[in-house]
Amino acid sequence: MSDPIKHECGIAFLRLKKPLSFYKEKYGTYLYGLNKLYLLMEKQHNRGQDGAGAAVIKFDVQPGNPYIFRNRSDQSNPIPKVFEGIRESLEKNGFIDQNTEQENLLESAPFIGNLYLGHLRYGTYGRDGLQFVHPFKRMNNWMSRSLVLAGNFNMTNNNALFQRLIDLGQHPINRTDTVTVLERIGHTLDEENDVIYKTLKEQGVSKKEISHRIANTLNVENVLKKAAIDFDGGYTIAGMIGHGDAFIIRDPNGIRPAFWYENDEIVVVTSERPPIKTAFDDLNYDDIQEIKPGHALIIRKNGLVSHTQILEPQEKTSCSFERIYFSRGTDKDIYKERKELGKLIAPAILKSVNYDFENTVFSFIPNTAEVAFIGLMEAVHDELNNYKKRQIKKGNLSEEELGKLIAMRPRSERIAVKDAKLRTFITSDSQRHDLVSHVYDTTYGVVRNYQDTLVAIDDSIVRGTTLRNSILRILDRLKPKKIIIVSSAPQIRYPDCYGIDMSKLKDFIAFRAAIALLKESGRENIIEEVYQLCCAHKDKENTENFVKKIYAPFTDDEISAKIGQMLRTSAIQAEVEIIYQTVPNLHQACPENKGDWYFTGNFPTAGGMQVVNRSFMNFYEGSDERAY
Repeated sequence: MSDPIKHECGIAFLRLKKPLSFYKEKYGTYLYGLNKLYLLMEKQHNRGQDGAGAAVIKFDVQPGNPYIFRNRSDQSNPIPKVFEGIRESLEKNGFIDQNTEQENLLESAPFIGNLYLGHLRYGTYGRDGLQFVHPFKRMNNWMSRSLVLAGNFNMTNNNALFQRLIDLGQHPINRTDTVTVLERIGHTLDEENDVIYKTLKEQGVSKKEISHRIANTLNVENVLKKAAIDFDGGYTIAGMIGHGDAFIIRDPNGIRPAFWYENDEIVVVTSERPPIKTAFDDLNYDDIQEIKPGHALIIRKNGLVSHTQILEPQEKTSCSFERIYFSRGTDKDIYKERKELGKLIAPAILKSVNYDFENTVFSFIPNTAEVAFIGLMEAVHDELNNYKKRQIKKGNLSEEELGKLIAMRPRSERIAVKDAKLRTFITSDSQRHDLVSHVYDTTYGVVRNYQDTLVAIDDSIVRGTTLRNSILRILDRLKPKKIIIVSSAPQIRYPDCYGIDMSKLKDFIAFRAAIALLKESGRENIIEEVYQLCCAHKDKENTENFVKKIYAPFTDDEISAKIGQMLRTSAIQAEVEIIYQTVPNLHQACPENKGDWYFTGNFPTAGGMQVVNRSFMNFYEGSDERAY
């Protein structure tokens, strides 16, 4: 993606079902769980750059000894730093894994336990600092009331959740949805403990025994049902309770992803499927299951695993951006889908270049568009072969003409090469723009001056800033006759509020293009009308997306043409055209991930509708505030 947007958070959960001695004997180390957690997190480091954290719960620890351990980092390369800190903590406590005589130190050794939870953070609230890095802890002297939480989520109704905590008499330490979710689940966990405690006390059970009985009878399903009933947003939330139960819950629309696998040794959950396969390579890929929308995977301390419905599942609208951009393309389904996105947009590109294979150079903008480029070129090859067949069927070709026809092939080149080492640390805007223009190196000598059309596919176009300030300038240096920038995703028209930091309408080049077209066509009254509708319905729970009216007067092609005009500066000599994927093609390529609110404005929850209207109000009022 030429315009970086916020990535998703990622989770990695691991439960060891056997005694620790089993893993030492079979795999030669007591650090089996930590090693696997590290691998699961590293294979998802594409999902979090703001920080990382890991927490471990140790079972059956005697009173007076810690049983929950946590280490976090908000520094650069946070995953290695988290595990370096864990290693140092182990060594400080005298534990050296190579020493086979150290089983007596297992109970006191930190970070060697039965439950493991890792998190990779990408903050959607723009708040940095170690205090915002997951996992979060809610500690209590009762093990069954202590809670460790981490997740990939955004709550659109966070203000309402915050107020409910206040109404319960709580005093949250900040307003982030991480804290509100932690305290909401923690409160229902306390209530469930209270109910069991009262019942057992009435039966004459001693207080000392009650603690153990609660741990054996705690109903995690009830806790989650009471807590999550108020949640509006996209979420995958993982939790570990101090006595040993654990859970991973997914939102009713399945917006945020979660995958799991179980055998007789482990239970593992991650935000993506490939890390599980990589970490446990002896399993079959199809054995990795998806947590269903509205369901929770509940892992009891006794090892019993259940996949239980918590909330009524709604229409599944899993985030399509996971398929286009966020998730790693090593997932076999995502790889196929990205190739299909490239294939499906090929007809529009070939029509634009008038099927002129000889004078068209195809390329891509690294790095995540490469798979779509492969699909595009397969479709171009197929079309060229069809062209050859038609010409041969016409007959009357000389030997020279036939040889030339057979030798024809699409011209594909690696034009742009991203320089990962270049950092735009300059604070001056003019100097920074000059540096940005050099983030990509180019391959010279493969585009013929003022003769060739250069086609470059990107996975998506969000703001257009990097295209305007960098990529188009770089491509224009090659002196093509025309530059066609292709987006394998449709036009991004609406904010996200379920885990990606895209909350401001004014940032989107498609929105700015539609506003410009309204003004140019003398229909500015629509802008005022939409604002008044948003204001009139801002406090209503069931509302509609009034921002759709901004785009309604124009076709997709009209908006794309305007975007091309806006991105082409006076310094660009070549003609510039922008081609976007269509929404029907997106659904055809990604049939199981139909969450398309970025493109269509069809938000799956009421909170999403409120966010998009609030975002428009902020735009109209000149406010730079977030819409959620």
